[in-house]
Amino acid sequence: MRYVRTSSLKRLFSFKRQSFDGEFPKGCGFNGEEENNTSSTADATSHRPTWKCFSYQEIFHATNGFLSENMVGRGGYAEVYRGVLEDGEEIAVKMLTKATDDERKEKEFLTEIGTLAHVCHPNVTSLLGCCIENGLYLIFQFSSKGSVASILHNEKSPTMDWEIRYKIAVGTAKGLYYLHKSCPRRIIHRDIKASNILLSEEYEPQISDFGLAKWLPSQWTHHSIVPIEGTFGHLAPEYFMHGVVDEKTDVFAFGVLCLELISGKKPVDNSHQSLHSWAKPLLNRGVIEEVVDPRLQGTFDSTQLYKLAFAASLCIRASSTCRPTMSEFNTETINFLEYIFREDQFAEACCNETKYI
Repeated sequence: MRYVRTSSLKRLFSFKRQSFDGEFPKGCGFNGEEENNTSSTADATSHRPTWKCFSYQEIFHATNGFLSENMVGRGGYAEVYRGVLEDGEEIAVKMLTKATDDERKEKEFLTEIGTLAHVCHPNVTSLLGCCIENGLYLIFQFSSKGSVASILHNEKSPTMDWEIRYKIAVGTAKGLYYLHKSCPRRIIHRDIKASNILLSEEYEPQISDFGLAKWLPSQWTHHSIVPIEGTFGHLAPEYFMHGVVDEKTDVFAFGVLCLELISGKKPVDNSHQSLHSWAKPLLNRGVIEEVVDPRLQGTFDSTQLYKLAFAASLCIRASSTCRPTMSEFNTETINFLEYIFREDQFAEACCNETKYI
């Protein structure tokens, strides 16, 4: 099917304001529960997502003419600028770089618009709107703390304490559960990593960057995708070997993220060894403390550590059929990893489970 160019979208975004004024999207609950557990219609109505078609003049003034000092991020095909609207609201403007002439990158940018228009959860980044004048722009709420990677792997930043790390793991799990199970569209993110997890002022994690995301129809078991895209160190074996994508693709990447939070290490070190291949032998031997970030100086909750290590060991299994789904990490109230094991049983469980990774 021929790709639709940007100019073809002008009619779609020609109006100034769009909101979901009709029935609230099913499964768009803020508690991560399935549709039959959603809150009352009145509560849902108060949380209806809205998005706006911004003018170029609005975002140009908000970012001081896309001043270089306001640039807060740069990727393979986009730049992100901090801005302030006239009402004082802080925003992040994601701009498709003018040097980008790859039609596939433009398609990824538009895919992000289409995907985020359907999501509504506190652990998924909130799309405020877009602009298609003089290019392509996405406008988000500004994440004042930056990304997990910008704090966790920045040697100049204070060491991220354990409480925040565990909170990030819990919130990211809730966000993934929502995308896989409760969102109106079944969404596979495909690029879960520390740099794509943004943090609010209260260090609440928000999954961002949906350029590689795929909708997976309920009747499909998986996608077969070529070319392989993503970040080395986070790619599940079945994906980079065979191009197979389903929920377990995100589960594997989530396991790597858990290991990052535990160890403070990057997903790939300077010798090109992946984090999960380094951690597996240690988890196999049950010496979980040897995986822990030494910068924490032993200040962590042991029970939470064993829970997170056990979760990671399950998620990074080579066989996708042996990995859990995100729903298996959640109770009826989406309380992440509240397993029935006692602390001493977690160490034994981690040792036994990782023998089959």
